[in-house]
Amino acid sequence: MKFAVIVFPGSNCDVDMYHAIKDELGEEVEYVWHDAQDLSGFDGILLPGGFSYGDYLRSGAIARFANVMKEVVKAADEGKPVLGVCNGFQILLEAGLLPGAMRRNEKLKFICRPVKLKVENNETMFSNKYDKGEIITIPIAHGEGNYYCDEKTLEELIANKQIVFTYQDNPNGSLNNIAGIVNKRGNVLGMMPHPERAVSELLGNTDGLKLFQSIVRSWREAHVTNS
Repeated sequence: MKFAVIVFPGSNCDVDMYHAIKDELGEEVEYVWHDAQDLSGFDGILLPGGFSYGDYLRSGAIARFANVMKEVVKAADEGKPVLGVCNGFQILLEAGLLPGAMRRNEKLKFICRPVKLKVENNETMFSNKYDKGEIITIPIAHGEGNYYCDEKTLEELIANKQIVFTYQDNPNGSLNNIAGIVNKRGNVLGMMPHPERAVSELLGNTDGLKLFQSIVRSWREAHVTNS
C-alpha cells in the first residue's frame, strides 16, 4: 500500500507520520507538497498536524484552498482512506469532508499530553484492529481541539456510528467527548489525538499503530476481493 503525506507550509508532524508508515508499518510513503495536482498514484492520503499557513484566519481555513485539496476530495470520493490528524482534522472540517467545526480549547490553553481514548466504533477501516470499548492512550497537542456541531448533526453522527473515538477525560470541551469521527461512507477519519506519536515503545506505547494497521488490512481485503 502506498501513502501520501500531504505537506503544507507550517506542517510540523509530517516527519512523524512518514516515520510511522515507513519504519513502523513497513509500507510505502511519500511526502506530497501542497501544490500537487495528482494523487492518483496513492492508495491512502494522510493530512498531518501542525500549523498550516500559520493558522491565520483560523486553523485549516487557508489550507482548505490549497491545490492538493481538490485531489484529496477526489480521493475521498473514490473511496480511498483519508486520515486527518489534529490540523489535518481541522482542514477536513474546513473542506467539508467531515461535519462540524473546531473551536478554541475550553480553557483557552494549548494542551500537550497523553490522553485516554475509548474506541466507540471498531467497524471502520481505521479501527478494525481495536476491540469495541478498548481504552487506548494517544498524545494530544492542540489549542483548537474543541469539536462542535449542531444538534441535528450530532444526532446523525450518533445514529450513523460516525463517532470512532471519545475522550475518557475530556481535555478541551469537545461536544460529547468527541475525539475522532468518520464521514458517512466511513473512508475519511478526522481525529485530534496523534496516533503517529504512539507507534513504538521508544515513544512510550504502540496504541496508535493499530489504526494504521487497520487501514492496511481494509485496503488489502478490498484489493484481494476486487482482484
